[in-house]
Amino acid sequence: MAAKEQFAQLFKDEHRGIRDALLNLIQAFRNRDPLNVRLFLNQVAVLSGPHFRYEEEAFYPALVEVLDQEQVDKLLADHDGAIETARRLSELAQKDALTKEDALSGAKYARSLLPHVFECDGLSIIAELLPETAMNEVLDVRVRSLGENLDLLRWADKARSRPLAHQTL
Repeated sequence: MAAKEQFAQLFKDEHRGIRDALLNLIQAFRNRDPLNVRLFLNQVAVLSGPHFRYEEEAFYPALVEVLDQEQVDKLLADHDGAIETARRLSELAQKDALTKEDALSGAKYARSLLPHVFECDGLSIIAELLPETAMNEVLDVRVRSLGENLDLLRWADKARSRPLAHQTL
């Protein structure tokens, strides 16, 4: 299978996994179920850490050939926001019991991540326009990112090459 087709399938599958974990997280908050909140937040973090990493290290730089830098910067800013939101979710997940307000806030934060998942999945049709060599590099970085297996916050704190553009916490 050509790199572009392989990437498109993997990318879509990863976004489905993150989408489903977020929907489960939202439901866990609605149920005020701290155990499942921690379980599904961990699932989101484990799935999105390597995914964000290879996007930022290889895919987004390759997209500059098709998109302009301003559009790629918007994608990076979306990652900044997702990381900040993950920190807020992590704080809520540490609680042994969730108040009604905690549950509402947690569901709202988790729901706020869904648009990026949907928008980002659409980049698979832009990837079709990139050279096969660029997509092979993206796939190589993906394999390395999966191998290092840093969840979202560990990657953001320890390995991310760019600092958050702004921190609201």
